Amino acid sequence: MRVPSLTLAVAGVALLAPASVPTPAAAVVPPVQGPTAGGEGTVAAADLLARLGRCHQISRGRYRTDADGSASVPVCGTRDAVYWKADLDIDCDGRPTARCNRRTDPLFSAATAFQQSDGRHVNAETLPYIVVPGPSRIWKPWVSGVRGGSVAAIVYRGRVRYAVVGDTGPRDIIGEASYATARGLGIRSDPRYGGAASGVTYIVFRNSRTWPIEDHAVAIAQGERLARRFVTAK
Repeated sequence: MRVPSLTLAVAGVALLAPASVPTPAAAVVPPVQGPTAGGEGTVAAADLLARLGRCHQISRGRYRTDADGSASVPVCGTRDAVYWKADLDIDCDGRPTARCNRRTDPLFSAATAFQQSDGRHVNAETLPYIVVPGPSRIWKPWVSGVRGGSVAAIVYRGRVRYAVVGDTGPRDIIGEASYATARGLGIRSDPRYGGAASGVTYIVFRNSRTWPIEDHAVAIAQGERLARRFVTAK
C-alpha cells in the first residue's frame, strides 16, 4: 500500500476536522490459540471476529490494497465500530529511528498526520498505530467517529493487538499499520519486504480517543474495555 503521497499532510488536517513496492511477505509465525497468546488483553480474537457478523458497508465504494490492485475492500460498520479486512503494509513514517529511516525505507517520511502530546511526530518503531485513508467520496472517517488517536483492535491469526489511528494514507488505498503493530502481531516488520498479504482485520471503535496518543498502555486499557463491551453488547 505504501505509495508516495503529496496530499498526506492535507489529508491529516481534513481528518481532524469537526472535532510500486514488492508484495508483502507472509507472516513468519504460525497461528496461535487462546485469547492472550501472542496478543494483548483477555478478549479473544475469535470473539471479536464473530461479533462483526456480515458486512454492513458504510463506505460509498471500495478500496484497493495496493496501487496496482483492484478495488475490493469495503469499510463495514456496526453500532460501535467500523472495520475492514485487508493486507498489512508496513508504515515506518514518523520520527527517524534505527529501523525506520530513509535508508531502511525508500518511501520514508519524517511526518505523520497526527502528532504526540509534545508536538513531535509519532514513532512507528515503538508505537502501534494504524493508517486510515484520507477523506474522500469513498469514505470520510470522521463521519464514522474515526479520528487521530481513535482506538483500534487489529486481529491476525488469533492475535489481538491494540493500536491507535496514527497516520493517514492515500485516499483510495487501505491496509497499513506501523512497524510496531506488525511486530506485535508476529508479522515481518521490515518496511521493504515485510507485511502480510491478507487476513488482517482492522476494528476501530467509534468516537474513542487515546490521549496522549503515544501512551500505548492507555490504548491497551481503553482497547480492552471497548473490546469487552463490543463482544458482550446485546
